Amino acid sequence: MNRKLVDLLVGLFVLLGFSALVFLALRAGNMSESFGLTDTYTANARFDNIGGLKPRAAVRSAGVVVGRVSSIRFDDKTYQAEVILALDSRYQFPKDSSAKILTSGLLGEQYIGLTPGGDALMIKPGERFTMTQSAVVLENLIGQFLYGKAAEGGAK
Repeated sequence: MNRKLVDLLVGLFVLLGFSALVFLALRAGNMSESFGLTDTYTANARFDNIGGLKPRAAVRSAGVVVGRVSSIRFDDKTYQAEVILALDSRYQFPKDSSAKILTSGLLGEQYIGLTPGGDALMIKPGERFTMTQSAVVLENLIGQFLYGKAAEGGAK
């Protein structure tokens, strides 16, 4: 075979292998929707405290990833954090569904958990989850526990 043809075939093989690795990395990191590979719709939710929630955090229902946090912004009129969710269009949620900020494990990453309601009407793109529960901040829990123990000790 001609040397140039062999070099061309090896180059194509390396390029194909690199493309496959990039594709697998995007699929493993659940980043395919950020490149428009999945069809999504947006919904939002307001929380008093989002803790350490970050953009690109998972949105899960029944343990299954159904979307990602698109963006987070502060509403200076309600003094709440507004979280924009990009939900997979395959999954529709009733209007009375609730959104909670949860943590994977004791000190793991934070994500949004959706609990479906029983309403016959579904959330439309751009609508808001009205029932929300803010993040549980570990420092606040420890402070409340220590304050409660100090109050018990002072009463005796």
